[in-house]
Amino acid sequence: MAKPPEKTRSTASRPIAPPPLSQHLRELALRPDAWTVFARNLIPVIGIYCFGWSAALSVFNYWFDGLTALAAIVAALIPRALRETQPKTGHVTWLGTLVRGVVTWLFLLGIVGLPYWIVLIPLHDLLLGDELRRQLAHSPALWFTFGSLAASHFWKTFRMGYDTMPDKELKQRARCDIYLLILRAMAMFIMAAHGLAFILVPLMALLLSYLEIWPERALGAVFGDPSRLWEYDPGDPTSNRRRR
Repeated sequence: MAKPPEKTRSTASRPIAPPPLSQHLRELALRPDAWTVFARNLIPVIGIYCFGWSAALSVFNYWFDGLTALAAIVAALIPRALRETQPKTGHVTWLGTLVRGVVTWLFLLGIVGLPYWIVLIPLHDLLLGDELRRQLAHSPALWFTFGSLAASHFWKTFRMGYDTMPDKELKQRARCDIYLLILRAMAMFIMAAHGLAFILVPLMALLLSYLEIWPERALGAVFGDPSRLWEYDPGDPTSNRRRR
């Protein structure tokens, strides 16, 4: 009796090793825009080591920026999810829809944003310490700054058109954006858990620069082919497999 074809993991889900450092350096030399990215992300590093900026505030900025960007993406996906799951019979009120949307958003943010909640454990002293609370409590300018940051994420995300994208494009774009934000939180946790909190800001500056300059390579190193993220379907056990 012939053996059934063996199933293997799809090539789309196999991690792709990034190129060597020498290739990255050659590409940097040919991309002036990449140096602009590095310079922008190094501003907090220069501020801390040269002008006495607060390290706790800089780390909180990285954490808050990532979490609010993730919250904005989840919020942008909610209207479509509600519309597609709307009951076809029965009376539906706008207030009921609003409540369902808010509850769903909070629930999904709690689940999808889990890496950002977990990172609070090793960074407890920095992100939940007295120094940061004191600075936030006595500076309306900081409240305005972080509020503007959150508002800009929501504005930018809702203008991207998640609600009207075809399903395939939506899966690809949303997963790409969400996975990059999750990688940021995972990196913060790994750095802090291994005792690198004292140099977390410089490391985050390098990481954010890499994620911005080479997002496909970062995604490929962890999740596989970055152009085929849309293929994975958690509800279909065969979605990440193929026959030889």
